[in-house]
Amino acid sequence: MDNEPAERVRILTPSGMLGAGWDEATIERGLALGIDVITIDGGSTDSGPYYLGSSTPKTTAKAVERDLRSALRAAARADVPLVIGSCGTSGTDTGVDWVAGMVARIQAEEGLGLRVARIYSEQSAADLKEALDAGRIHPLPPLGDLTAETLESCTHIVGLMGHEPIVEALRAGAQVVLAGRATDTAVAAAYPLMRGMPAGPTWHAAKIVECGGQATSNPRTGGVYTVIDATGFTIEPLDPDAACTPISVAAHMLYETADPFEMREPDGTLDVRDATYVAIDERTVRVEGSRFQVADQHTIKLEGARITGYETVSFTGIRDPLILKDIDAWAELMGTVIRDRVAQILGLAQDEYAFDLRLYGHNAVLGDLEPESGPPREVGAMLLVNAPDQATATAIAKIANPLMLHLPTPSMDYLPSLAFPSSPAEVERGAAYEFVLNHVVDSITPTAIFRTEIEEPVHA
Repeated sequence: MDNEPAERVRILTPSGMLGAGWDEATIERGLALGIDVITIDGGSTDSGPYYLGSSTPKTTAKAVERDLRSALRAAARADVPLVIGSCGTSGTDTGVDWVAGMVARIQAEEGLGLRVARIYSEQSAADLKEALDAGRIHPLPPLGDLTAETLESCTHIVGLMGHEPIVEALRAGAQVVLAGRATDTAVAAAYPLMRGMPAGPTWHAAKIVECGGQATSNPRTGGVYTVIDATGFTIEPLDPDAACTPISVAAHMLYETADPFEMREPDGTLDVRDATYVAIDERTVRVEGSRFQVADQHTIKLEGARITGYETVSFTGIRDPLILKDIDAWAELMGTVIRDRVAQILGLAQDEYAFDLRLYGHNAVLGDLEPESGPPREVGAMLLVNAPDQATATAIAKIANPLMLHLPTPSMDYLPSLAFPSSPAEVERGAAYEFVLNHVVDSITPTAIFRTEIEEPVHA
């Protein structure tokens, strides 16, 4: 693999997430244009703490394997590296191994012989407690100082690597890099930075391509093609019917960032205040003027999740006009009766469990911010119970069962009939998790807390 400085680096990003799928024609178009690296993100925290807490992939194995087969074939044909970040959704060690197992099977079936690097990002509470005692862990808003007890309560903790561990693996000869938890941008930035591309345009381009076609006129089309050079970058969709425009590209700096002009990475901050966005044709945009300020202290963000209890959910549909006329009063009455009956039957105090009644079709999404007024036509009432163990959560939901089916309002002189969509009505969801880490650890070196294993190819 060529590690020497380059005049430009061409990146093929087939989709915003491994397992989301793409049209094979977009891969062919990228190969025809000429590429130097294929990059794709494999995970996120977008779908909540369960996937990290349980170390479970969000995507189905068949979808991931389909995308991997396509990407591996393309990388082998073009003789370019393939870089995948946040394997297994949350980037835990088992997530990396899960993807690596698929890669091994595909290589055997396809007769490929690509050298694979696994970069592990999972952290032990013991090591982090040493860093905590040394004053090297700092909170990010809105959380406060970290405690050893919080670290010990986590089922899994990962550190978000920057580009450096990926570069290290590429320089060691890896042709396929399977990274644990990584910043979305590091996945695309690593190879061009290794080849000497300037940090400002590289990190900005990486931010735009991280979600595939999100910065195009048709996000459903998936992939994008990016060329980074000494003064900026160009970007275009891989689908000929889609387009990048100055607005669609510039707007992506608003996506998942607290500041539309700055974005922090482990080794510094991208600044796009002076960036210019110019259409060079109907579907391609040129971006220049991005800058990158190296931080005084390299830091790694930590993510950790722990079990908060066990959940049981039930759902009922309401069309009774008298209930819908004052659905908030009905919901308040439901809460009161559930608490009273749980105390009477199970002897539980209110601080020993929790439940949430969400009224879909009324205010379940926006809550008090809902601008619409007037009674809805129908409402789905979802009861979500959380308790220290599954049996208790289900017992509480069962106590609520007749209420979810027949609870009248105070003004009603009959029992209404509501509608459970399934039998039994109670669905046990198992362990529930919450994110408890939003902290950074000062790096001793950018790669010190990550572990890399490189496997020699089986097939020549």
